[in-house]
Amino acid sequence: MTATSTAPTATPSGAVLSHRQILLIIVGLMSGMFLSSLDQTVVGTSIRTIADDLNGLSLQAWVTTAYLITSTISTPILGKLSDIFGRRPIFLIAISIFLVGSLMSGFAWSMYSLAAFRAVQGVGGGGLMALALTIMGDILAPRERAKYQGYFLAVFGTSSVIGPLVGGLFAGADSILFITGWRWVFLINLPIGAAALYLVVRFLRLPNRHRDGVVIDWWGAAFVVLALVPGLIVAEQGREWGWDAPGSFVCYALALVGVVGFILTELRMGTNALIPMRLFRNATFAMATVLGVLVGFAMFGALLTIPLYLQLVQGLTPTESGLAMIPLILGLMSASIISGQTIARTGRYRLFPILGTGLLAAAFGYMTFMTPDRPLWWAWIGMFGIGLGLGQLMQTLTIASQNAVDVRYIGVATSSSTFFRQIGGTLGTAVLFSVLFSRLPDTLGAAFRDRSLIEPALRAAADPAVANAPANAGIMERIYTPLLQAVQSGRTPDASGGLGTALDGDTSFLTSAARVLKLPFLTGFTDAMVTVFMVAGVVALVAFVLSWFLKTPPLREKSPLQEAADAARAAGGLVEPGAPQQQQPGPVEQDPRTGQPART
Repeated sequence: MTATSTAPTATPSGAVLSHRQILLIIVGLMSGMFLSSLDQTVVGTSIRTIADDLNGLSLQAWVTTAYLITSTISTPILGKLSDIFGRRPIFLIAISIFLVGSLMSGFAWSMYSLAAFRAVQGVGGGGLMALALTIMGDILAPRERAKYQGYFLAVFGTSSVIGPLVGGLFAGADSILFITGWRWVFLINLPIGAAALYLVVRFLRLPNRHRDGVVIDWWGAAFVVLALVPGLIVAEQGREWGWDAPGSFVCYALALVGVVGFILTELRMGTNALIPMRLFRNATFAMATVLGVLVGFAMFGALLTIPLYLQLVQGLTPTESGLAMIPLILGLMSASIISGQTIARTGRYRLFPILGTGLLAAAFGYMTFMTPDRPLWWAWIGMFGIGLGLGQLMQTLTIASQNAVDVRYIGVATSSSTFFRQIGGTLGTAVLFSVLFSRLPDTLGAAFRDRSLIEPALRAAADPAVANAPANAGIMERIYTPLLQAVQSGRTPDASGGLGTALDGDTSFLTSAARVLKLPFLTGFTDAMVTVFMVAGVVALVAFVLSWFLKTPPLREKSPLQEAADAARAAGGLVEPGAPQQQQPGPVEQDPRTGQPART
């Protein structure tokens, strides 16, 4: 019996994979991506309940940070390993690690243990999105890829809609099947993950072999960890510590050492580098990466502040705020589908980065006119515009990066693109949240000095019927009782009494309070939000200017699989070592004695 493998067999139309085969593979990929995207929205909705149950509200940031750190680090590492050992086995490993972390998180006994288990989950989560996009790059030509990537954004949109609902359901249940409700936020991943594993094993037919002579860049991976861990920690905790605190400066120094060490290591490793520096010699890849960082900054940072506006100012519950994000998702999906179909039909994509960043900047500019009295539909217009901009950027920048590099580097190019976009998102989250909470003392103080706001509020607070209402107990005790005492003693009420940090912790006192009492808070918070939108808009505007300099070479007409098949046919059936290839139902190999294909 002879172990065998041959070149992929082309269909009559010349394609290596039929439309049906591609759709079956996409089903497997989407199931893995669904795990990652659903987990983010479900956990985000229920983290407050989890923290209360585990007595660690002040530690909830570490749960987010732990996942963010490991997922960001594992993205380029898993991408490089998939170039060496094959996409399918690494994708299966990523799903398996994610499920192990989910199981452990479901039985966490403290916030510290939950943070540790979420770190395990993040190791697998870092590969779910990047590897799915990489495999798409293997099986589809760049021109056709845009058409199919609409399916992936449909998964993202669906998870964004149902995630808050599921998270709210689990967080609100005392127990489900004798297990505390919030634990199902993580345990629900197990049946979904089992289905994902089956679909990937059943339908994803890609080569599974080791490339000889490849050196794994362990030092590069170590320096990535050294650069990112301190950087992400200070990004998440810097506002609490103080950006000029000794601990922050230690993180800055360690991150700088990591960055310098990583660059020197990657230059020395050449083509075996985790992120080969030669990729940045390509003007298209370099500019697409820079745009990805800027878009990630504006996207992740601003999108994390919009739900706060919906909950604090519009008074929506976490579940309702998730549903209120539907206009953004609709804008994102519709723009992605239209741009994808256009790219597939014309092969041109230069317009979309320009139009997408322009719409993004315009939408953020529109949001700077936000006031507490604006109706919800007014915010929906801005959210829809943000979605329209993002929908033209997310897939287009990935396609540009993949098309710009040699087929051997599609895996590392895709993971690098995702990696830098996550870095931009992390910076955006840290910087924009810092801007928000740094501005709050000033904007709240200004709102409480505004006579048109504070005088009606003080008159209402002096009314016994209002002051003694149970719904107003929290805001009266925390804010208005000290202010009324100041008035009675002849002092002018101002922003004293902790107003500057009033929205920095528990904000439940605003939920049921009379609107006249909370209107100064809503005004101050909205004014601080406007500053966030201004910063995000400026970043998007910079991206708009740079997008004009993005070179857009023609998209390749053939996928790496098709190129490998053509090369094999041209070479008489021999497949170039390391080239992507499709596994066939029966094991086939060239007989070394006869030079002819032999089947067992």
